Amino acid sequence: MSPSQVIVFATPVFLLLIAIEFAVGLRRGRNTYRLSDAVSSIGLGMLSQVAAVFALLLRLGIYTAVYTHAALWPDSGFWTTPVGWLLALLAYDFLYYWNHRLGHRVGVLWAAHVVHHQSQHYNLSTALRQPVSYPLLGWVFYLPMALAGVPPLVFVVVGLIDLLYQFWIHTEQIGSMGRFDRWFASPSNHRVHHGVNDRYVDKNYGGILMLWDHLFGTFEPEDPREPCVYGTRKPLQSWDPVWANLEVYAALARDSWHATRWGDKLRTWLNPPGWRAADVAAKHPVAAFDIAAVQRFDPPVARAVQVFAALQFAVLLGGVALFLWHADSSPLLHNASGAGVLLAGLWALGALLQGRISQGELLLIECAALSAATAATGWATLHLVFKPLTMGIALALVAAHQRSRPDAPGSAWLLAALLASLAGDVALMLEGLFIPGLVAFLLAHIAYTLRFRQDAPWLPQRRVWAGVSALGTMVYALLWAGGLPPGLRVPVAVYVLAITLMASQSLGRASVWRDGPSRLVAAGALCFMVSDTLLAINRFVTPLPASALWVLGSYGAAQCLMVMGLLRAADTARA
Repeated sequence: MSPSQVIVFATPVFLLLIAIEFAVGLRRGRNTYRLSDAVSSIGLGMLSQVAAVFALLLRLGIYTAVYTHAALWPDSGFWTTPVGWLLALLAYDFLYYWNHRLGHRVGVLWAAHVVHHQSQHYNLSTALRQPVSYPLLGWVFYLPMALAGVPPLVFVVVGLIDLLYQFWIHTEQIGSMGRFDRWFASPSNHRVHHGVNDRYVDKNYGGILMLWDHLFGTFEPEDPREPCVYGTRKPLQSWDPVWANLEVYAALARDSWHATRWGDKLRTWLNPPGWRAADVAAKHPVAAFDIAAVQRFDPPVARAVQVFAALQFAVLLGGVALFLWHADSSPLLHNASGAGVLLAGLWALGALLQGRISQGELLLIECAALSAATAATGWATLHLVFKPLTMGIALALVAAHQRSRPDAPGSAWLLAALLASLAGDVALMLEGLFIPGLVAFLLAHIAYTLRFRQDAPWLPQRRVWAGVSALGTMVYALLWAGGLPPGLRVPVAVYVLAITLMASQSLGRASVWRDGPSRLVAAGALCFMVSDTLLAINRFVTPLPASALWVLGSYGAAQCLMVMGLLRAADTARA
């Protein structure tokens, strides 16, 4: 049984314990859960397990290679004896201590580990909140075990034991455990570890044992007179799982870029979190942390949205379990397609709970992702459902918006563009209808362009038009040289002109309005251009690897971005 399958079996136990903790908290009048936070934490754990499938070679492959070729005491049966297993567990916990400690003291390592600390609540769901990027550098710390000849199987098992042990200590419902707290990781001393209070920061790193913290001076007992304040000193303020994994990397990259000296650029990544070069701190000051000013991020969510989000979360949880169960035996393309769907769903769920998208837009995003994934994996029947359903949901969103805002500009042209896109989708799914599909999408591009023209001048940025036209000309020349049939040269030229005009108009419109909705639309138009380019190259020049995933993935992104951007633009009643 693979580690991913072990996680699948462990997940119901985790969820049961979370439910018990929630019930106990309600009964005691000390509930520590909020739906959005718990969904965010568990969702990040789901995402980290999905990513771990692709990092298996990095995590275990390097360890196995070192064990095979560089072990100082290879092929020793000692490690599979009871004493050997215990010593391996102690060694892992010791190395985990240093991995964990440096994860708090080195900027680039903190950028990964920070995900686990972002929640401003402390409960069992927090234990599941794990980063995607941990395997990038975390494997380095455990190579001494490979050099000592600890077999990979023993290493994996003791690693799972150390990880699973740490689940139960993430709770506020268990108080002090007396002497146990002194020598073992427990809820009390791990609450300290998650606190941002001055006396608690960077304390209690042990995974199972507190022995290492006592030896190296990082142990701090919990003081009932000073309750822990949870989270990070720079709160995430978001339910976005992608941004949760990238926020500190982005901050480090900005500070490194702005630093004048090359040494400071490097030190930004290697020094403790919060360190900034003097010139960067002067030019881009950041307010000092004030624990009295900490407020929990908890945007209001309507009851109906909470119910919908809970149902969506249950579906995604099932999808992750199915993905993990089959991941080790599935082709890379299938895993990549499944991971893309799950990432899109988890991102959309976070955006819904934050009020950034509607329930209908979440369904639109999920259907677009499923359309691309089912095409890439060869699930033809499901693809025949999800591809037209994507456009059906988009049409329903626009129609509902038109009923609620009959004075909003551009709905007619947007509906025309979506209807033409739907016709093009159906035509391209059927044999022998490539030309009708081409015509349908040509009409869709024209309708989109006319919609863009309603609230912006024609081609307000001529340099953009020139650049996009040059790109379109290059693509057409590539198609011509690659064997574009003579009978299609004129129709394809007209099509390239139409999509070039659409992309140029959307970019020019964004330069006029300079706001989020117009940028979404421009990004969508560029995705449409990418999708059409990939489709044409795959059909007329050379077959592309995983072409369906890239073509339909960029097409789905294009339609989602343009529809969502135009609906938001219409809400401002531009004319």
